[in-house]
Amino acid sequence: MPPDRYYTTQLSGERLRQCYDIAPPRVKQYLEAEIEHVLSQIDSSHLVLELGCGYGRVLERLAQKARKVVGIDTSWASLRLARERLAQLSHCFLLQMDAACLGFADRSFDRVVCIQNGISAFKVDPKELLRESLRITRVGGRVLFSSYSEKFWKDRLEWFVRQAEAGLIGEIDWGLTRDGVIVCRDGFRATTYGPADFLALLPGPQREITLQEVDESSLFFEVLI
Repeated sequence: MPPDRYYTTQLSGERLRQCYDIAPPRVKQYLEAEIEHVLSQIDSSHLVLELGCGYGRVLERLAQKARKVVGIDTSWASLRLARERLAQLSHCFLLQMDAACLGFADRSFDRVVCIQNGISAFKVDPKELLRESLRITRVGGRVLFSSYSEKFWKDRLEWFVRQAEAGLIGEIDWGLTRDGVIVCRDGFRATTYGPADFLALLPGPQREITLQEVDESSLFFEVLI
């Protein structure tokens, strides 16, 4: 299967939710720590966009704090599930959209969030992904991306082994899986972004940035507009 279609077909909707349902306790701690870190930078006046919202797992939590939240994804199956999950939240909106070609006006959002290694999972040009995120963020706003910490490798790998054993992703290719990259025999490939990788994405003049490890599991790359 082409890697750019994996999250619209193989790993979407209920199958995507199962990946999180079977996560080991340490992975669930990591997932919660990511959300808590993002929530610490959102207040009740903010308009927030989540890139790759999936079935609404993170968006539901962001909606508890922000004035308005918008989630985009390329998978109809995931968006349908998200609509069911978020049906009671009138200030939450869902759209099918490509994160590297956003249909929003310049300076539309206070926070743009792309976590849980979306920069790898989306299979788009990462420089375009960041450039679009910066374009639609208001002056004084913030863009938040995350990837995995090197310290989290064993726990991350255990999680992907569980997903493979459950038939949610392909069999892991142990000959190619190493150094922060997980490869499956069906073509699935999950990479990791480190500090140098994130810094290399910045376009134009130097901006105020923060690189921060959270919970010894996530690496957050944040740009102040």
